[in-house]
Amino acid sequence: MDSFNSPTTKPLYRGTQIVWYILGLIEVLLVFRFVLKLLGANAGAGFTQFIYSTTYIFSAPFLNVFRVTSVEGSVFEWTTLLAMLVYWIVAMGIIKMFVMGKTVSTPEAAVKLNHEEEA
Repeated sequence: MDSFNSPTTKPLYRGTQIVWYILGLIEVLLVFRFVLKLLGANAGAGFTQFIYSTTYIFSAPFLNVFRVTSVEGSVFEWTTLLAMLVYWIVAMGIIKMFVMGKTVSTPEAAVKLNHEEEA
């Protein structure tokens, strides 16, 4: 049985889609945070408050990693960029785990092992 006929292929595919969707959502919110901080957005505005409060949980583990660089109200938040990188790496790891669970036929596995030996 190969991945075309395996009953596990579709759930694995859906799992990867869900991971990509969640990562995309988090990354977009963090980009909004980064740009709003960089442009010195009014922290009292509703949209800015929404973005800052929503993304705080994702950026909080990284807040003290780097010093904050600020010039006249604009903040270059390195920690947001670090958070985006770390979440992307975590998502890639989860996707790789899903792909490792994919069913492969013996000939397909042999071809892939041969390619790994050559590399």
